[in-house]
Amino acid sequence: MTGKLRFLLGFGLFFAALWLLWNTPVIYPLKIFVVLLHEVSHAIAVVSTGGTLDRITLDPYQGGATYFSGGNAFLALSAGYLGSLLWGGLMFGAARTRWVKTEWVNGAIGVAVILLTVFFVRSGFGVVFGIFFGAAMVAAARNVGATWNRRLLLTLGLTSALYAILDIKSDILDRPELESDAYMLAELTGIGTATTWGILWIGIALAFSTWLMLRAWDEA
Repeated sequence: MTGKLRFLLGFGLFFAALWLLWNTPVIYPLKIFVVLLHEVSHAIAVVSTGGTLDRITLDPYQGGATYFSGGNAFLALSAGYLGSLLWGGLMFGAARTRWVKTEWVNGAIGVAVILLTVFFVRSGFGVVFGIFFGAAMVAAARNVGATWNRRLLLTLGLTSALYAILDIKSDILDRPELESDAYMLAELTGIGTATTWGILWIGIALAFSTWLMLRAWDEA
């Protein structure tokens, strides 16, 4: 079997499984993890532009919020969806790079999630999720071996990229009246509407995801 045929078969099976399990408890922790990535991306943009991070909250309905003061509001609001997309791309790229020890990456993700939870997450559900998810990632890094750690990281990366696209569609394009990041950005800049920013972001997300797939295809 050629590399490209294995690539097509592997990704076909992955997306079929993701489609079938999308609304089940199997995928639910991955969705909450992507919500955390979204909020962490806001936080990084705030802190890196001189702002102060107050707290992060997560809820069981796949929602979250980042509370902050100062910083560059434009970058902070833009960073959520695009940040989780970028994190997905980085995890996908790391999983596809043979010299990367993915067990180390997964362990680092687990430790980072625990530390972020302890210092910044201030909702009961978020604290429980962060501690257990982080501990599960550390346990996987230590116990399941290199092959399964690579598959785990690949799953996290692809799910993050896909969920970012679906989240933009659900939160902005399907429900433009919600007070989403795009809604607040339109109010802040006076440019367009929430739908305008949603179309821009989903265009970037689709282009970035296509580039990732084409790059992986070329390397297969």
